[in-house]
Amino acid sequence: MTAILKNAQMFRHGVFSRGDVSADMGPRVSRGGSDSPFSVDASSFVILPGFVDVHVHLREPGFSYKETIRTGSLAAAHGGYTAVCAMPNLNPVPDSLEHLQPELEAIRHDAVVRVLPYGAITRGEQGEALAELEAMAPYVVAFSDDGKGVQNRNMMRWAMQEAKRLGKLIVAHCEDNTLLHGGYIHDGAYARAHGHRGICSESEWRPIQRDLELVRETGCRYHVCHVSTKESVALIRKAKAEGLPVSCETGPHYLILCDEDLMDDGRFKMNPPIRSAADRDALIEGLLDGTIDCIATDHAPHSAEEKSRGLRSLNGIVGLECAFPVLYTELVEPGIVPFATLLNALCVNPRRLFRLPGGKIEAGEIADLTVLDLNWPHAIDSTLFFSQGRSTPFDGWTVTAGVDKTICNGNLVYTASSRNINKTPIPPCQEDYL
Repeated sequence: MTAILKNAQMFRHGVFSRGDVSADMGPRVSRGGSDSPFSVDASSFVILPGFVDVHVHLREPGFSYKETIRTGSLAAAHGGYTAVCAMPNLNPVPDSLEHLQPELEAIRHDAVVRVLPYGAITRGEQGEALAELEAMAPYVVAFSDDGKGVQNRNMMRWAMQEAKRLGKLIVAHCEDNTLLHGGYIHDGAYARAHGHRGICSESEWRPIQRDLELVRETGCRYHVCHVSTKESVALIRKAKAEGLPVSCETGPHYLILCDEDLMDDGRFKMNPPIRSAADRDALIEGLLDGTIDCIATDHAPHSAEEKSRGLRSLNGIVGLECAFPVLYTELVEPGIVPFATLLNALCVNPRRLFRLPGGKIEAGEIADLTVLDLNWPHAIDSTLFFSQGRSTPFDGWTVTAGVDKTICNGNLVYTASSRNINKTPIPPCQEDYL
């Protein structure tokens, strides 16, 4: 069957235009077309290449009580994402082809959208020995020890040299363990006022500074995870001005919240922590001037019990299902961030930086599409999430827009009209997509 979206506003080549889009129930886009059993008046919608989240935690294998490939990819479809990159803090850690196989098998059987796994940088993410990067390279999107910073400079240099040789990104969780001192929220006014132990900004920006020196030395493509401080933005901006192959992401919560918004609730506990208003403003400035390339949710579900200990709960919140409506409502509608800038950060730049195909609404291109409804006032309700996780600081927030449909590989995998999810898993098509 062919899905025909008629008279749609389309985001193509960084600008908006109107026309009809046909996506055969096959993997490629066509333009125009005639009526079919699935024809939609899309005049009030915006159609764009499917969102890509380069930083999610799907917890399988090893921690399926938190999330699975199935529930996490359902959540992604609900949020308009047609591809997500899954971090390697799993059991077993994908640090060899053998240890990667259980995750690849779960993806093949259960993924509803494209799930692209990371390989670990070091064995067991312990930072002591390099993982089997060459063996994993054809099957992973990049290498990361997310959740743990690579503490040893020489180990990171070796990893960068190998990644450069293999044509892969190093994606870095930047955290200096010697500077944490038992902190668990931002070292700011809220922490001091309420007797919490703080995490200093230097614990993030100092490893970035070190790694940028190694990028100058090795020439490795390097991507910084979840940037949260103004100092980190300044370092990355300078590195880009030098022409270094550096990129970075931040999360919706860092762009919208600051430590003045904190409550002693597990919904506000993540790593890095929500920082100061000055940090938030610097992140917005970095998004506007191109220093920050991507917005990634760091979707990190936990059980209700694990998130029941206030600001001493386990680190991590869910984000796939509410990222777009919150970002649009809080940043685009007030005129803080242009709509095109937001869309570039959600669907164009991630594909470019991670060298993923698609991203164009053109005949013959991969039919990974997201349909947005910009006139849909509703409240974020975590009880309606497909994710097994429910912990988000945005629960109950009123938003003005949402995802109406998600099409992955030519298949309608989500539609808001009936909250339908295609129960047939979408083959990840790893050979073509990576």
